Amino acid sequence: MGSRWNDFHLDDRITDQRAPLHYHDRIETPAIDEDKIIDAIIASMTRESETTADRYKHAVRASHAKVSGVAVGELRVLPDLPPELAQGLFAKPGTHPVVVRFAQGPGEYLKDSVSTHRGMAIKVFGVEGEKLPGHDAPTQDFVFATGLVFPNPDAKGFLGSMKQLEMGTKAPEAVKVAVSQAARALDSVVRAVKGESSPLLDFFGHQPLHPLAEPYYSQAALRYGDHVAKIAAFPASPAQSALAKETLHPGDDPDAFRHAVLAYLKGEAAVFEIRVQLCLDLNEMPVENASKEWSEEASPYRTVARIVLPPQDGYAEAKRKYADDVLSFRPAHSLAAHRPLGSLMRARLKTYQALSRFRHERNQVSEVEPISIDQVPT
Repeated sequence: MGSRWNDFHLDDRITDQRAPLHYHDRIETPAIDEDKIIDAIIASMTRESETTADRYKHAVRASHAKVSGVAVGELRVLPDLPPELAQGLFAKPGTHPVVVRFAQGPGEYLKDSVSTHRGMAIKVFGVEGEKLPGHDAPTQDFVFATGLVFPNPDAKGFLGSMKQLEMGTKAPEAVKVAVSQAARALDSVVRAVKGESSPLLDFFGHQPLHPLAEPYYSQAALRYGDHVAKIAAFPASPAQSALAKETLHPGDDPDAFRHAVLAYLKGEAAVFEIRVQLCLDLNEMPVENASKEWSEEASPYRTVARIVLPPQDGYAEAKRKYADDVLSFRPAHSLAAHRPLGSLMRARLKTYQALSRFRHERNQVSEVEPISIDQVPT
């Protein structure tokens, strides 16, 4: 864990005086065979989805299938941001309704003794401005996960991992428990030696921490108006900070993480700071390699907004079902000012669309993007 995400004033320590990189259309450099690689990723993830749909008699997400909690609240853009941070959605102070879905990493419903990476998906409403092609609703999605970086650098690397994940989906759950525990134990050794986790080991064996008490990252880059950045959500209330000091022990509770989220939201607000890490140099902070960590000493995460999720029932049946079966959270649901960048993000743009279509068609549910928070059952 470390002080990286327990220090809520990280954005005050700017040590590199270089100006943020100015966005331009030549930043991305796609590989010649990238489209074929992405098609292969979609095929593999679709086969995985078919396996789980047959198992559950219901199609679930190909990743982040098991929900830990769904909450509605507000995103509050801070006033008086400096020009380099006042970009896109964050250009003007104001408040936007949000719905947030917390989930476990795998595209399966597994016991929480299989503690892998986790996700935080955010849909922001009331967002005006030029959108990416095919997205007309006044919404902006951010799809975050635990881990500063992605385990694979690009689409080609992810395809290799996806083939293993596809085969692993058919393995007995006891095998997945063993893999998760082994990865977690080995990652503890890596952290003791290097002072930080291995992205790959953390992906398969994430420490069993409270889902509301750890940060979530975009991992890959996106356009940030006139600049390029990574975005993250950091827990930012004293109650969440206290939870960060504890380790959850699922034991015999297959849904321990969900129960922890629901218990917290019954009486406490969950607050997350949305922070931005600006790119200063493409050689040091590449957009085509999502496994490369950007130096926080050179460019720390700086706060631009807060998400406030007031106390609520985080697993109300109608809300949970709507978030699971109707809603889709995609990088493509975006302002042009926040266009996803790099090989991994270009793969996500296509795979999320294809897999959402599969899930909705298999479940015979209309694929509709809501235009107002009022459409989300509360």
